[in-house]
Amino acid sequence: MKYVGRKSLSLIAGAILSANAMADAEYTFKLHHMLPPMAMAHSQFIEPWVEKVEAESNGRIEIEIYPAMQLGGKPNQLFDQVRKGIVDITWTVTGYTPGRFPKSTVFELPFIPGSAKATSMALQEYAETEMQDEMKDVHLLSMHTHAPGSLHSRSKEIKTLEDLDGMKVRAPNKIMNDAFRSLGANTTFMPVTEMPSAISKGVLDVAVLPYEVVLPMKIDELVDYHTEFKGDRGLYTNTFIFAMNKDVYADLPDDLKKVIDDNSGLSLAGHLGTLWDNYEYVGRQHAVGEGNTFDTIEGAEYDRWKAKLAPIVDEWVEDMNDDDYDGQRLLDKARNLVNKYEAM
Repeated sequence: MKYVGRKSLSLIAGAILSANAMADAEYTFKLHHMLPPMAMAHSQFIEPWVEKVEAESNGRIEIEIYPAMQLGGKPNQLFDQVRKGIVDITWTVTGYTPGRFPKSTVFELPFIPGSAKATSMALQEYAETEMQDEMKDVHLLSMHTHAPGSLHSRSKEIKTLEDLDGMKVRAPNKIMNDAFRSLGANTTFMPVTEMPSAISKGVLDVAVLPYEVVLPMKIDELVDYHTEFKGDRGLYTNTFIFAMNKDVYADLPDDLKKVIDDNSGLSLAGHLGTLWDNYEYVGRQHAVGEGNTFDTIEGAEYDRWKAKLAPIVDEWVEDMNDDDYDGQRLLDKARNLVNKYEAM
């Protein structure tokens, strides 16, 4: 008979208890997202969030996590998957479904974002007060942003506006697609998961990303140059939505709704922003370790970028007005909310 040590017995007992707890779960949910398990969003946000919800429900809720689109479809279909009840919870980029969240795009404008924490909390308050119509088909858990993104170039330094002319640039969203086109770049929109192949094959010259994504996608191993923006606001950010199927949430008893509510909203947005801010440093240090070159847009050159891209902001206001929104009011509110949370 094979000997089983005390540690092994403890592990077996723990596994049995865990299996029994899962068997007793009253509600089992599927959570679907696009990034691989090694990504910070999976390991530092989604897994701990799931564990916390399960623990606070005393095992009555079980959440199965499916990363890297394991349940099928493409990243731009994630919101519809949760809206239609194909899955129960999703986390995705709002910009992957252009036109669906028009009011949130104010945070994607050039030189709007501050830190990820401040901008995420600003976005969450904005969503709760301005985006009820855009969220009516789901139960919103939280919105947040990543830290302001940088430029990651395969073979050429980017030090001025003119350096982007003619380069093949991955645009992170529709607004920044227009922004980079105004600078003479040839833009392509694609999900982050497609970028490593595109860069290695020369389909892209420049990836526009936060360092937090550079690390798990190994972009720093495929490029030689990084350009960062140093001023009162970052170049751009993307907005994310963490949502639950509306009917699934509605069917929960009040005490389990409270568990979900206690792990949602403004406090979650602030927590997520802090995670993204902290991991930005980790990702950057990894790029430093690759021996890559780093350039900074600051001072007079930073002001040139802001002035050159100001018409993109003006155009957004006009487009929103054309759609019967008060574009200037929404822009002012977004800026004021970022300022509010930066000052806290």
